Amino acid sequence: MSHPALIPGSIAVITGGASGIGLAAAVKFASLGLKVAIADLGADRLAAAAEKIAAAAPEGRHAVLASQTDVREVESLLQLQQAVRERFGGTDILMNNAGIQPGSKMFDAREDQSWEQIFAVNLKGVIQGTQIFAPGMIARGRPGLIINTGSKQGITTPPGDPAYNVSKAAVKAFTEALQHELRNIGDCRISAHLLIPGFVFTGLTAKGRSEKPAGAWTPEQTVDFMLERLAAGDFYILCPDNEVPRALDERRIAWAAGDIIENRPPLSRWHPDYAQAFADFLKK
Repeated sequence: MSHPALIPGSIAVITGGASGIGLAAAVKFASLGLKVAIADLGADRLAAAAEKIAAAAPEGRHAVLASQTDVREVESLLQLQQAVRERFGGTDILMNNAGIQPGSKMFDAREDQSWEQIFAVNLKGVIQGTQIFAPGMIARGRPGLIINTGSKQGITTPPGDPAYNVSKAAVKAFTEALQHELRNIGDCRISAHLLIPGFVFTGLTAKGRSEKPAGAWTPEQTVDFMLERLAAGDFYILCPDNEVPRALDERRIAWAAGDIIENRPPLSRWHPDYAQAFADFLKK
């Protein structure tokens, strides 16, 4: 069984769709007979991605739209919405997937704009994409999905990249609020879901490597898992990988929540005074 929105003829819009998880989702959706619009930056990247998606689509290139879109800008997203409406008639699936991770430091506000750019893409892009596309999706009266790509770093917030963590923590909170809103709209057939990838080998995570590390999943594995959990009705799509099984993720997430409940120092998982306690907790 698959999700009722994932049927031939449905229309999917994917931001960050020219590479990584976004491209893998676009190819998979196209292979299922959906019409797919990908939004990203870079004409050459978009053209190459569109050809790959078209090769998987029963209708070929007619089922694919590639749009240069800057998710930071409302006007750019409105142009994307209009292009999708003119080409396909509307939107049934929105995957707010565009994201960046250039790295960030806590005290670099005057010298570096990474915080502003990370928030603009990772959070503002998700919020604006939802606000622009969701009303029309609801009005169509058809089964639909809004999938927002989060991160485990937005839940356990490990040290080292605070801006990325904050942006993804906000995506989690926004998507939870969105699903609450949708389920309280009469006759609404749209549901929201938070995709929480594990270690996935993409351009974002490659860091100069040309071969996939043994511990990483491919984007295609991640998308297959996403579809499986969408069919099961999961809101939190918590993906494992070849290094971290779900059980370990659950323990890490539970420990992070326990910092508040147990009144431990923040990020105690990385605090030397709690190293043994955390190790013992994982063994339970």
